[in-house]
Amino acid sequence: MATTPKYLQIRERLMERLTTMTAETALPQERELADEFEVSRATVRQALQSLSDDGLIYSIRGKGTFAAADRISKGDSLSSFSEDMRGRGLIPSSRVLTTEERESTPTVARALELEPGSPVYYVERLRLADGFPMALEELYLPANLFPKLLTLDLSSSIYGVMGERYRIKVTAARQRITALNVSGRTADLLGVPARSAALSVAREGIDARGRLVEHAVSVYRSDRYDFELSTRRL
Repeated sequence: MATTPKYLQIRERLMERLTTMTAETALPQERELADEFEVSRATVRQALQSLSDDGLIYSIRGKGTFAAADRISKGDSLSSFSEDMRGRGLIPSSRVLTTEERESTPTVARALELEPGSPVYYVERLRLADGFPMALEELYLPANLFPKLLTLDLSSSIYGVMGERYRIKVTAARQRITALNVSGRTADLLGVPARSAALSVAREGIDARGRLVEHAVSVYRSDRYDFELSTRRL
């Protein structure tokens, strides 16, 4: 009879431990687990990767590995990141990384139905839930619709700013979701290892007057976030 691979044995023992741990609790370091189970660090790393692939744990670079909360599932209703997080009892926040006025590239101009070179505001933010990175977001907003936007506090909900300051409400959106692997700066900001799987969501927000008011590209950690869509046969 074949022997169960050592890393799967370690995985099963760690799964038992996870059932008694609260979400966001740190696991011991790889070296400590290797000593505890009397295996190599490579074997421990393989077991941890298997648990991470199943969304049971997640890693933050420089901080360690943690028991995962339930993965956030995003439905097909139109709601903001902040609304999604609050609806799940989590505290949303943002780190504003970059804000500037730019000339729209052909890609951005096409997404917003502008003339290439038209001024847009660019806002890059790291979105967090209970202080943990969830997504890296890049926003492009037509400058003519949002005068003096960059003088405002953009660390909270952009949709809130749109509604309260400019009386613009996003009532519809089109989205495209693709899978990718992240590396470099994006991986560092999201707190994941290089080549980690992620989800990229490109969205154009449309207001009640039918205007394209937002083009956003967000990269979500796939171990903390997924999308659930409903379809119907026509």
